[in-house]
Amino acid sequence: MNASRPTAAGAGQAGAARALIRQGSHAALATLLDGRPYVSLVACACDLDAAPLLLLSDLAQHTRNLRAAPALSLLYEDAAGPPDRLAGARLTVLGRAEPCADEYALARFVARHPEAAVYAGFADFRLYRVRVERGHLIAGFGRISWIAGEELRVAGDCAGLAATEAAILAQINADSGLPAAIAAHRLCRAEDGWRATGIDPEGVDLARGGDSVRVDFAAPALTPSAVQAALGALAGR
Repeated sequence: MNASRPTAAGAGQAGAARALIRQGSHAALATLLDGRPYVSLVACACDLDAAPLLLLSDLAQHTRNLRAAPALSLLYEDAAGPPDRLAGARLTVLGRAEPCADEYALARFVARHPEAAVYAGFADFRLYRVRVERGHLIAGFGRISWIAGEELRVAGDCAGLAATEAAILAQINADSGLPAAIAAHRLCRAEDGWRATGIDPEGVDLARGGDSVRVDFAAPALTPSAVQAALGALAGR
């Protein structure tokens, strides 16, 4: 088998890869400069289907590189992994950067990075959506696999969830105890001050000051009613 080609990945592998994209707030971005790799650190978010989102300055070298050649790779790692970072899970995404004028996608990025609200509307900043072509997942010793691009995207229509995400977030945050109860699933403790900042078919993102935590649903939820049920299950447990 040619190891340089993506192979069919199991649901667990694709889900683990998407989890790294979903929880990642920063990634190493590799672009091409004069035929050589140029690597930089960028803030990132993702759309409902897990497609990476990047808000880049036109003045940055990596943006100039992408305009000349839109091919890129992004390296994500498990921020809560073991002390030996080489023993933790990581994912390299290969794809192409495409300018994105979607206000909803921009709102998702700003929700993940509130400091970006200061410059998100500047004329020299632009949102890019990454069209993922394949990914290379290292999930542990001997657990290495190529994953096709379609496996890294959530299949299904997320339009209903996109239209109601803001209302669902407002409902969650209106109950000060609910975000703390959800965060406790990852932290094993409930603390006040958490706010839900994003929802997608696979989980909910929460923030408290400079801290963030992601809590995954037990099963994918593509519709608003399914998300409400999944949130209720988290709070109930």
